[in-house]
Amino acid sequence: MTTDHIFLGFMGAVGIAAGATLIAMPETRDLRVPPYFWVLIAMVLFEVTLFAFWRGVPGRMVSNGARLLGFVLAVVTMIVMPILAGSPGRLF
Repeated sequence: MTTDHIFLGFMGAVGIAAGATLIAMPETRDLRVPPYFWVLIAMVLFEVTLFAFWRGVPGRMVSNGARLLGFVLAVVTMIVMPILAGSPGRLF
């Protein structure tokens, strides 16, 4: 399993966690930090942890394509879950 696959799984889990939070507590949409920044913060934490562990060795870091795909995966999951659950409130 490559680092990109682990990252995509992690971002899927982040999207599910953010979506579940928005379903359980719709008022979290009005926090100072919007929900899509939660995804960016999780991405940064993953990258910093990976960099600290591998010391920036080429081939061990997440590729740009995986970063983009992971971000889109997490945000789409985070948006679709409350819609399908019928959670009240605005999306953004």
